[in-house]
Amino acid sequence: MTRRCCIQVFLPLCVLLLLAGCAGALNMKGYNGRRPAAYTVDQGDTLYSIAWHYGLDYHTVAMWNGIKPPYTIYPGQRIRLYPSHGRRRVASSEPQQPPAQSAAGSDSGTTETQPSTPASTGPIHWRWPGQGKPQATFGGNGIAGKGIVINGQLGEPVVAAAAGTVVYSGNALVGYGRLIIIKHNDAWLSAYGHNQRLLVQEGEQVKAGQEIATMGIGSNEKPALYFEIRRDGKPVNPLHYLPKPG
Repeated sequence: MTRRCCIQVFLPLCVLLLLAGCAGALNMKGYNGRRPAAYTVDQGDTLYSIAWHYGLDYHTVAMWNGIKPPYTIYPGQRIRLYPSHGRRRVASSEPQQPPAQSAAGSDSGTTETQPSTPASTGPIHWRWPGQGKPQATFGGNGIAGKGIVINGQLGEPVVAAAAGTVVYSGNALVGYGRLIIIKHNDAWLSAYGHNQRLLVQEGEQVKAGQEIATMGIGSNEKPALYFEIRRDGKPVNPLHYLPKPG
C-alpha cells in the first residue's frame, strides 16, 4: 500500500474514533433536553447534581425513589426521573444495598451528600458571588439562559452568595465546567460554574462571602463566573435577588 493510500485510510479512521469518543462522553453525561425514564448513578454524582441536571427538585426525585435524608446514593443505582404512575416507567429503581464495608468500617465506592443541618431557615440575604459586571443575562437559550455570567479576572475569588451547605463540588455536569452547588434551605440552591479551582467539598458548611472557588474560563473563552439561583428546582433570575451594583 502506498503512502498516499495509508494516509487516506488513516485519517478517516482517526476522525471516526474521535467522534466515537465524543459521543460516549455525551451519552454518559449530556442529554438533548428530553428527560430519560431513569438515570444510572455514576461515581461522583449526588442526588442534588442529578436533580439539577434534569431541572427537577431534589425533594421530588427523592420521593419518587423512596430516598430519605441524607439522600445517600450509590454508583450503579437506578434513579427514577418520573413518578411511578407517570407517563414513563422504569422496571426497577429500588435503591441498591450499599457496598460491603471494609475491615476499617468505611464504605467502598459510595456517593454521598451530607447536608448536615440547614444553614438557613429564615430570609436569605443574597450577595454578589463575583466582583465583575453581569454580561449574559437570564432568559436566553441553553444553559447560560438559566443564570447570569459575571466577567472578571482569571483566578479571582468566587464567594458564596449566601450561607449554606455544599451539596455538589465537581465537574461531571456538562456545560458547567468545575461546579459548586450550595443548599441554603429546603427551597433555595445556588450554583457557581466555570471555576478554575474548587476550594470546598461536599458536606462543608460555608458562610456568606466565604471564598469557595477561583474564577476560571467561561464558555466565551474569557474569564467569567456562571451563576444560578434555583427555587424548588426551577431557575429564577438572580438579578431579582442580588443587591443592585453600587
